[in-house]
Amino acid sequence: MLFSALIYLAAAVLSVPIAKRLGLGSVLGYLLAGMLIGPYALHLVGDQTDVMHFAEFGVVMMLFLVGLELQPSRLWQMRRPIIGLGGLQVVLTTLLIAALMLLSPYSWQSGIAIGLCLALSSTAIVLQSLSERGLLNSQAGNNAFAVLLFQDIAVIPILALLPLLALNGASADAVNVHPTPIDGLPVWAQVGVTALIIAAIILGGKFLSAPIFRIIAETRLRELFTAFSLLIVIAIAVLMQAVGLSPALGTFLAGVVLAESEFRHELEVDIEPFKGLLLGLFFITVGASIDFPLLAAEPLLIGAAVLALFAVKALVLALLARLFTMPFRQGLLFTVALAQGGEFAFVLVSSAKQFQVFDIELGNLITLIVALSMLISPLLIVAYEKLLSRPGQQAKSDEADQFSEHSDVIIAGYGRFGQIVGRLLSAQGFRLTILDHSPSQIDLVRRFGNKVYYGDAARHDLLQAAGAAEAKLLVIAVDEPDKTLEIIHTAQQHFPHLKILARAIDRRHAYQIMRYQIDGIRRETFDSALHVGVQSLKLLGVNENDAERAGELFSEHDHQSLQVLAEIWGDDRSYGVAVKQRLEDLKQVLLNDQQQRQKAEKKRA
Repeated sequence: MLFSALIYLAAAVLSVPIAKRLGLGSVLGYLLAGMLIGPYALHLVGDQTDVMHFAEFGVVMMLFLVGLELQPSRLWQMRRPIIGLGGLQVVLTTLLIAALMLLSPYSWQSGIAIGLCLALSSTAIVLQSLSERGLLNSQAGNNAFAVLLFQDIAVIPILALLPLLALNGASADAVNVHPTPIDGLPVWAQVGVTALIIAAIILGGKFLSAPIFRIIAETRLRELFTAFSLLIVIAIAVLMQAVGLSPALGTFLAGVVLAESEFRHELEVDIEPFKGLLLGLFFITVGASIDFPLLAAEPLLIGAAVLALFAVKALVLALLARLFTMPFRQGLLFTVALAQGGEFAFVLVSSAKQFQVFDIELGNLITLIVALSMLISPLLIVAYEKLLSRPGQQAKSDEADQFSEHSDVIIAGYGRFGQIVGRLLSAQGFRLTILDHSPSQIDLVRRFGNKVYYGDAARHDLLQAAGAAEAKLLVIAVDEPDKTLEIIHTAQQHFPHLKILARAIDRRHAYQIMRYQIDGIRRETFDSALHVGVQSLKLLGVNENDAERAGELFSEHDHQSLQVLAEIWGDDRSYGVAVKQRLEDLKQVLLNDQQQRQKAEKKRA
């Protein structure tokens, strides 16, 4: 067990950086690593079936994270490409492949089953490859995602259809590939249980998740929050499997429901590392499952079959791109991205073999064709990027469809200080992303219609999820001095373009912040105390103009003193002497100004 883990991790760590350096992307690096360590090359790992079942959970997590980026209203807007574009792609590809299979010795039932298996594309490869290149939010990326989502939904009825295509009278009763706890119930009861579970996921995500998240967040134990995040994903996957539905579809639905939650960003950064590791493992298992002896035995047949798969799918996808009026570049990217086979083909082929829809030899051949197409697919996307993608410019959606809106300003800490800043910026039309680590404060602020998210802004991954790479300004308004310094350090290290303004709790805190040379500091009590001081002078009989002038001079002198004293902060003796000297200087400044004003008044008189 440990040795296998060592092999997988070493293969990933060695191959992916090399592939990234060569401009091939991480997906191809993982696939090549799997080919190298697999049972048909170095034979460092054996059969990949069990490992692949575990690694497929990475696809489940990926769709959960994608769902977190899609609010229900956004998903509703995508209904046309999901149903229309996705439905046409599956139906047309299946029919065209089935028609071609009529030229072979195989039956029409086998042809339809093969068409259904090959009509699906790889959710993992497409989303990962497009995301790495910043193309996921393009028109082609949005439409590709819509097709992939429909394909994930279509897996369920396809599995139900396979027994009807059985050649030797095999039935679901005779060969139950995926038994579920509700199989023995009447059809109406199965439908009812399925509907109840889907409703429970939606209602639980909308009404129950937030109170539980707040309770867990109050503990301030990050590992507990991570454990609960994983619990949500795994529990939903188990529930969906229990009724024979796709776990990926269920977690995607849960992600959409939680997309408006204040804990969305924290969920993202907690799940992301597990998703990345499992997806990498999944790609390695795909590479390791490529049957090189079979490829060597029939190289021309398999090569022609892979080219035929790309040609058929590309023809259908290009036609749909034209039908749905995509610009040429976007249509080409859409075609290139989805032209391969997908991971769900492995599941369908396994089911088809057990239902005797086609024989084992043909099933192994289809599995190899799909795996090779998945290996070639990242190369096609690299070629598109090199040859046709405009350098330094992301493809934009003609409909301005994006998964999420970027903010101009991130405010870390939304208590009494941060709220004033936020209200002013929001009133001026700037888009804000607000982060706070107090669940009770978040709950209070959200009652007034503000979007606030839970999380520790000192975490690089949370700032990234909150849009720090695109934001212009970071306002740090937290009330913990050490946390302020952590946030500044993280932001300057990972997002050097961000302008930073920070709240200082007191003078000592201001000295510490000044060492980072950020764009601005404001002590939280200084301005209000200064105004009280000026008002006090007026109540004590000082002329209004003189009182206001004294306040201005005091402010200017204090800011100068802050700069001077910050340089010797830490040397108690020198600092004490300097403080006394600055106080004397202040008295002298005020006295000199008063004398000059008196002289000016005498001259005017």
